[in-house]
Amino acid sequence: MGQIVLPVLHMPFRGAGCNPGAAQAGEAAHRWAGEQGLVLSSVARTRMLRARPELRASLLFPEAPPDRLGLVCRWIFWALLVDDEFDDGPAGHDPRLCGDTVGRLVEVFDGAVPRSPVERALNDLRERTCTGRSPEWVRRFGSHTVRWLWTRYAEAAERAAGQLPSRADFARHRRDSGMMPMLLDLHEVVAGVDLPGTARSLPAYIALREAVIAHAGLCNDICSVEKEAVVGHGHNAVVLVQRDRGCTLQQAVDEAGVQLSRIAERQQRAEKELARQIRAAGVEGPARLALERCVRDYRALVRGDFDYHARAERYTRPDLAEVDRQGPLSRSFTV
Repeated sequence: MGQIVLPVLHMPFRGAGCNPGAAQAGEAAHRWAGEQGLVLSSVARTRMLRARPELRASLLFPEAPPDRLGLVCRWIFWALLVDDEFDDGPAGHDPRLCGDTVGRLVEVFDGAVPRSPVERALNDLRERTCTGRSPEWVRRFGSHTVRWLWTRYAEAAERAAGQLPSRADFARHRRDSGMMPMLLDLHEVVAGVDLPGTARSLPAYIALREAVIAHAGLCNDICSVEKEAVVGHGHNAVVLVQRDRGCTLQQAVDEAGVQLSRIAERQQRAEKELARQIRAAGVEGPARLALERCVRDYRALVRGDFDYHARAERYTRPDLAEVDRQGPLSRSFTV
């Protein structure tokens, strides 16, 4: 990883391997993008090959059936394109343009008629994902998707103002700016479950979910800090540690590694507390089975996300990072 040496990270969860349908899911995602009219720049195509969305989907969901693995892979593919557009393209450096773009995507998720290829792709994903799900699940998934989109506007505004958030503010922002809340919702689609409110409101379940989200965000920040330095992206927990500590980037990476290990320990504590709360609350039947499935699968999610960052060239070879100031999807954001 260039001149930065990744710390030895504590990972208490065993890997479950890669879903055997990975290659097919990746091929299907690329075909789907073409069908939606998503026109990628040459840089964007290269980035997507290095990002390997099919690898992430397959490591996160090693047991997913082909159709559900393909759905997750399409979401990751779309999110990577949108993320790079807001990091590098005009929308990411013009808050007004960014706000208008995000606002349109939010309207499309809420049912507005899509006008551009990226909007049509989102509309297609929403229909594929939400059909047959409960109204509560759809509301929650929509909330997480919308909050993820609006974090791009928040970053564009701070970038234009030459500002970076405090570490406390960034921790709150990072919870929404990563894709993991959406992926945890998609886990329920993959697993064929829909947690009832009584199960979802158990304090230990909330703590478990928050630990998974925090681990994914910090792991990404550690592994992408050099890649993001190439494009001048400062919304990164490691960068903020370096700023506040006045230390070297390597020292900041090492401190973040310690924090990551502590988050994994939080997840393990939440698992134990959840088992006791399930018994105490008298949760039985399908709700109990769904919660127990979440505990098992969340370990695989964290381990799979960890392994993905260690394998995808997007993170292992930051020296190959390219900047496309025209935006990888600029033409696809227009009617």
